[in-house]
Amino acid sequence: MHAVVRTYSGSGAKQLFDLLVKRKADVESTMRTVPGLVSYTLVQSGEGGCSVTVCQDKAGTDASMKIASEWIKKNATGISSGPPTVSEGPVLVQIK
Repeated sequence: MHAVVRTYSGSGAKQLFDLLVKRKADVESTMRTVPGLVSYTLVQSGEGGCSVTVCQDKAGTDASMKIASEWIKKNATGISSGPPTVSEGPVLVQIK
């Protein structure tokens, strides 16, 4: 398995996550299209938040980054948020 964490902070990040909360059903249905999706989690912090995507392989997490970016470009046009900080790699331990 492979995971990617996208962290959004700085200018516009809080507004972006406020929008994600309002549109969470749409976000969920969009992210369910990611090939090999194992799990997807959004975490809201005071100044923004992060998403954690786990897929069967790197191709899935690569697709998730593209899908997430396209969703933001389409749905958050009035929000000026910088690109996320991205951390990714193989999953070493997963506890369910």
